[in-house]
Amino acid sequence: MAAALAEHDLPVPDAAGLRSFVGPPMPASMRAQGVPEDSLTDVIATYRRHFTGGGMWDSHVFDGIPGQLEALRRAGCTLAVATSKPEIYARPICERYGISALVDGVYGAPLDHVPSTKATVITHALTSLDVDPRSPGRPVLMVGDRHHDVGGATEHGIPCLGVGWGYAEPGELDGAVGVVDDVAGLTNAVLAAIGRSSSQHGGRAEQVRS
Repeated sequence: MAAALAEHDLPVPDAAGLRSFVGPPMPASMRAQGVPEDSLTDVIATYRRHFTGGGMWDSHVFDGIPGQLEALRRAGCTLAVATSKPEIYARPICERYGISALVDGVYGAPLDHVPSTKATVITHALTSLDVDPRSPGRPVLMVGDRHHDVGGATEHGIPCLGVGWGYAEPGELDGAVGVVDDVAGLTNAVLAAIGRSSSQHGGRAEQVRS
């Protein structure tokens, strides 16, 4: 993002400003950082050039996440990734880092010229998995680290469990049913939020993960 903004002679935010790009749809993040409306398309195209040129692989999985996903699957949960990152990029990233093998689907946004919100991405995931969050006995939970996750889940009447190791600013996860402070506590927190214990294995539950 810094390279793209600099290439268009636009101010590059400080570290906190750059971190704010993680999570929300790209156009919304750019507007929030003062990118002019008539420059959005060009700046996003430049960003994507840097991103697909290698930046998309400059990432890693938080320590302990694979083990938590395995534990949730053993507990009978259906797991899905629901991200505002375009799906065309989210799927190969999840595949490369071993996440795809641990979830039942990876769902993202369309490319940036198509309007999208976290709520529409969640709709995409639920529809693809044939899950109705209103069905009794089949609880659905969103796990996320930004207020967009809380808001998108709320639009579907789904509770959201926040995580403290992500990119949220203080108070940003107000409205979540709780916040998990560390990765090791994720499985127990998810199962508690959907009304099950780690010793229960009957039935199915859906966890739509940011």
